[in-house]
Amino acid sequence: MSGQEAKENWEPKIVAIVCNWCTYAGADLAGISRIQYPPNVRIIRVPCTGRINPFYVVKALQEGADGVLVSGCHPGECHYLSGNLSARRKFATLKRFLSYIGLEGDRTIFTWVSASEGERFAKVIKGVTERVTALGPANKLVKKL
Repeated sequence: MSGQEAKENWEPKIVAIVCNWCTYAGADLAGISRIQYPPNVRIIRVPCTGRINPFYVVKALQEGADGVLVSGCHPGECHYLSGNLSARRKFATLKRFLSYIGLEGDRTIFTWVSASEGERFAKVIKGVTERVTALGPANKLVKKL
């Protein structure tokens, strides 16, 4: 397979770090409802997005993820009161840092999806996949062996 064929057949690897109570439940609803979305996302469920260490996102990019999605409860709906607001602040700072070191902004995405929004979850995944596909393979932070 030539380099051009490999690039045409390339599919992005996306890591989604999601809240157990809202976004994960929304993903579950999408699956139960048989709503189609791209299969190249790997979901990591956490109790609350507020507990995500920003270096988890950096580590995912270092280990070969082409994009990272962080998604939790809508503002005012967090099961831990303000975890999602804390996550939003951390993620905004992380995006500025990643931009400073030259990483494209569309490689890291923060969003909210509630438990009743299975269709929205599918649309978010589709949008993230399209944005990351347009950027091509990530190579800025990937560790070379």
